[in-house]
This record gives sequence, C-alpha cells and structure tokens, in this order.
Amino acid sequence: MANNRMITYRAAGVDIDANDQMVDRIWPILVSTYGPRVMDIEGGFAGLFRLDYDERLFKKNYRNPVLVACTDGVGSKVLVAARMKRFDTVGIDLVAMSVNDMLVLGAEPLFFLDYLAVHHLDPAFIAELVKGIAAGCKMADCALIGGETAEMPDIYARGHFDMAGFGVGVAEKDRIIDGTKVRPGDIVLGLASSGLHSNGYALARHICFKQLRLRCTDRLDALEGRTVGEVLLESTRIYVRPIVRLLATYKVKQVVHAMVHITGGGLLGNIPRVVPKDCNVVLEKGSWPMPAIFRFLQASGPVDEQEMYRVFNMGIGFVLVVAEDFANAIARKLTREGLSVHRIGLITPGTGKVVLK
Repeated sequence: MANNRMITYRAAGVDIDANDQMVDRIWPILVSTYGPRVMDIEGGFAGLFRLDYDERLFKKNYRNPVLVACTDGVGSKVLVAARMKRFDTVGIDLVAMSVNDMLVLGAEPLFFLDYLAVHHLDPAFIAELVKGIAAGCKMADCALIGGETAEMPDIYARGHFDMAGFGVGVAEKDRIIDGTKVRPGDIVLGLASSGLHSNGYALARHICFKQLRLRCTDRLDALEGRTVGEVLLESTRIYVRPIVRLLATYKVKQVVHAMVHITGGGLLGNIPRVVPKDCNVVLEKGSWPMPAIFRFLQASGPVDEQEMYRVFNMGIGFVLVVAEDFANAIARKLTREGLSVHRIGLITPGTGKVVLK
C-alpha cells in the first residue's frame, strides 16, 4: 500500500531549525576571538584571514613566512565529558592539541576551525562546546574563524559526539625549529603538564570505569581529594604565549635546538621524533613532580613503568632541548611566565632513543 504522507528531514533525524538556532547562539562566541586580521563576513561559506593587515607581524617579524597547519582531536576524552555532562572544557583540549603541535616548529597560531559530529543537535550543548573552543583560541591568541556541525543519529549514540580541530599558524622560514641542531651536551627542559592532557584515555577509562568501577563523582584521597571526573576532564595546558615570547628573544637555532609536544606515545615515543639518530635522550626519573593521576593509574592497573612512559606524558606536557649555556636563563624566563620548568635530562651520543635513568 502506498504511503501518501510527506516525510521531512527532521523525521529522518536532522533538524535544520535547530541548526539555525545553533548558529545564532555561537556566532557571538566566534566573533569574540576575532582580531583585526579576520574579515567578518556573517553567513559566508568560508573564513577570511588577511595576511597583509598587520605590518608588524608580516613585514617586520616575517620576511619569509611559512604557513604551518595541524589537525587533531581529543580522542576518547569526549566519553568522559559525556559521562560528566560537562562540555565546556574539551574545546580547550581540541585547540591545545593543534596549537601545541605547531608550536614545536616555532610557529605562532593564526586561526582555527572545528568539526563537531553529534547524535542530536542541541543548540545549548553545541554552544558549550564552542565556548570551550573559543576559550582555547583566546589562550593561544588565534581566531576561531569557522567550523562545521554534523547531526548524524545513525552513527552516534544518543548523548555521544566527536570533535576535530584544524589550526593554521605562521613561522619564519629561517627560524623553523626542526631538531637538526640537537647535539650531545644539550639540556632537556620539561614544562609541567596539567594532568593527562588528551592522551591515554582508553587505558585511563579502562582502569577507572571498567576495572575499578568508579563513578565520575567519586572523590579519592589518591587523587588529592579531587573527584575522578574533575581529574580526567582537566584541560590540556596551552604553551603558546610563553614559548612565542621566549623564541622572540633569541637567535632561535643557536639556543633552542628542538621542542616536543608530549602527546600519544608519551615521552618515549615523542622525543625521538626531533632527535638525530646519533643521539640519545637520557631522562632522569624523579627530576620532576609526577601528578597524582599517574601514580594512581600505575598502582591501580597495575601498569608497567615502561608502558606508563610510553602511553602518558607523566607530568611533562612540553619539552625543550636547549644549548647548555642558555638552559638556566631559559628556565628562569619560562618560570617568570608562570610555567613549572624542570631540568629533566641530557642529550648524549647514542642511537636515537630515550633512556630512563
């Protein structure tokens, strides 16, 4: 029998009206991140960013500018946000993962875009996510100039979502930091992380929720009196401002030989990416304070120490490999910027490995 009823897009699971409401909510949030180089065209199909507006940036500081692009997500940390029904922090993580990556090359972030995929488009929910993204952009001094939201009820379970971010920055070609200047005798400085950042959550969630059957609201002495949810949702630290200011004060390649954002793969997997094959990185365990979450996960698993260093940042979110003569001065500068800085290791002759001492 023929069905004469008209079917709508909304009946199929996608609400265009909700999308329009969402745009109205998030537009002021996006605009709050704009600087003078953003060309404000409401309702456009792409974001516009002028490269010739700021004479100080592109004619004085950047004689031969190179655009640097990064993309990333926050992994299964979104599942913790969904459990907590708190969505204003993972946006900061999303920005951090890209801007900290481009920072490794010595790049200054310019603008950012996001992609949000959801089961159901709730304008208030999306606004909370975008507020976090905008907050991260402000921390990184970059503009949130666009994004996309996809409502896909057949792909995402109710209450679940995913997100991806895309950042573009700029670096002076002759000042790009690529690790080729690293040599034995260089000092390894570690900048403290705020916690897990956005990596290793499959293992962390397995231990907390499957193995220990904890709730997000459980407050534990082992976590220094904080709840499980608070610790797991702690936002990734954004290192942009202090590092950009640091790099502006030196002839970079003579002083800062390499930088590393400690993400998936931990200290063991990330540092070798910027170290020459004829060098080793000797890290001195105990030379920095380890946040409680790492001690808790290792003991509760239990998790082998090597695996911990391979999966997690272990309390160090960003690493600088610097010339020995400048190590103390750099540490002092970054400390004055409010960062917790630790001398965690040394570059030695070797075979491109990280050695835990």
